[in-house]
Amino acid sequence: MRYYIVAGEASGDLHGSNLIKAIKAKDSNAVIQCWGGDLMQAAGGNVVKHYRSLAFMGFVEVLMNLRTILANIKFCKKDIEAFAPDVLICIDYPGFNLRIAKWAKLKGLKVIYFIAPQVWAWKENRVPAMRESIDRLLCILPFEKQYFKDRWNWEVDYIGHPLMQVLESQQNLPHPLPQIDGEKIIALLPGSRKQEILKKLPEMLSVVSSFPNYHFAIAQAPGLDDDWFASLVPSNQNVHIVKGNTYALLNHSEAALVTSGTATLETALLGVPEIVCYKGNPITLALAKRFVKIKFIALVNLIMDKEVVKELIQEDLNKKNLVQELTLLLNDENKKAQIKADYQLLKENLYTGQSATEVAADIIQETIAR
Repeated sequence: MRYYIVAGEASGDLHGSNLIKAIKAKDSNAVIQCWGGDLMQAAGGNVVKHYRSLAFMGFVEVLMNLRTILANIKFCKKDIEAFAPDVLICIDYPGFNLRIAKWAKLKGLKVIYFIAPQVWAWKENRVPAMRESIDRLLCILPFEKQYFKDRWNWEVDYIGHPLMQVLESQQNLPHPLPQIDGEKIIALLPGSRKQEILKKLPEMLSVVSSFPNYHFAIAQAPGLDDDWFASLVPSNQNVHIVKGNTYALLNHSEAALVTSGTATLETALLGVPEIVCYKGNPITLALAKRFVKIKFIALVNLIMDKEVVKELIQEDLNKKNLVQELTLLLNDENKKAQIKADYQLLKENLYTGQSATEVAADIIQETIAR
C-alpha cells in the first residue's frame, strides 16, 4: 500500500517515525512519502519537506509567513496527487493539516488524523468540517473521546499517548552525559523553534547565579544551528549544552525549566519536577486569552485537571518567580512527594496496555481495507 504522512513539528517527526515502523511491521510492501524530519526518514519514510521549514507558531507569526504557508499547501496538494496514496495520514499540525484533509477528502482519499487537534481548547468551530473530512480521528488524551462524544456525538478512537511507548523504550538504555556526569543538574528545555528560544532561554538562564551548587544543562533540539545556539549561552563553567540527547539529560536532572508543549509531558513522565515556562508575542497572548477556553497551558495540568506543575506565563516568567519556584522543587520534601504521587496518577491515566502507534497502524489498515 501507499501511505502519505504529513507532520509539521519535531514531536510529529518523533511519533511519525514510530508510526512508520508500526505500519511497516504490518505491511512489508508499504511505500511511504512524508513531510517530517530525520527520524521519519530513518524509519523508512521518503521525506519531501522537512518540518524545519514549516514551524510557525502564534497568530502574528503565521500572518507574517502566510505566503510561505500557502506555497507549502499548494506544493503538498500537488505532491499528494502525484504520489497517489491509498491513505492520507495527518499528524497534529492542525492549521495546515485540516486544510489538506478537507482537500484530500474532496479528492476521494481516505483520511486518518493521528493526534487530534485540540479543538476543546479553541477553534471548536472546526469540528463540523473535521467530521466531514476525516474518516478516523485518533485521540491521545484520555478526556478527548468523551468530549467528542458528548459535545459532538462523534465516535472517535482513544489510542493512548504515543509518548508512553517512546519513554518505555528508553528505560533500559544507558544515559551517559560525559561532560557533567556526577554533578547535580538542572535541565533547561527552551523549545525547538528559534522564536520561542529567543524569548524563553534568557529568562531561564537568569537563575544560574542563584544556584551555584548546580550545573545547568540546556537541551538543544535537533535541527538547530550549533553556532547560533551557542551564541545564546553564556561562557560559564556551570552551563552546558546537550544536543539531541534530551531524555538522557532529564534522566540525570533533579528539576527542569520547560517551555510549554509536549516537552512538559515528557518531563513529567520521566519523573522530573518541573516549572512550565511561556513567553510569547503580546498580541498573540492577548488573542489567546480571548479565545482559548482552558485553565492551564501545560499538558500535565490539563490531563490531571489541576495544577500539578507550576506555570509561569508572560510577565510571571521572571528571575524572582523562577528562583522561588525552583527552590521549592529542589528543597521542599512535601512538594517533591506530592509531585511524585501526581506523576504516578498521570502515568496510570495515559496507560492503555497497548502501544499507541500499533493501535493507530491497525486502524489505518482497517480503513484502507474498507
